Amino acid sequence: MDAVLCRTMTADKSHTIEIRSEVIELCQLLKFEGLVSSGGEAKQVIANGLVTVNGETETRKRRKIVANDTIAFQGETYTVTRPSS
Repeated sequence: MDAVLCRTMTADKSHTIEIRSEVIELCQLLKFEGLVSSGGEAKQVIANGLVTVNGETETRKRRKIVANDTIAFQGETYTVTRPSS
């Protein structure tokens, strides 16, 4: 079962990513969302400081992402949510 459920986009280049699990690693999120072509590329863009989490540059590829975290990459912003019960 995929960890990522769905993604929606608004006109202001902000997206909502709904995840099924409690947490997802940053590198997995980038890969599952198709923001990078592979896990290796995800690790590289993170290591190069090209991704921010909650407004701060993140260089840990295994950073745990949870609901309400905000990720920015390539001029786009992504807010992580969980399915409503």
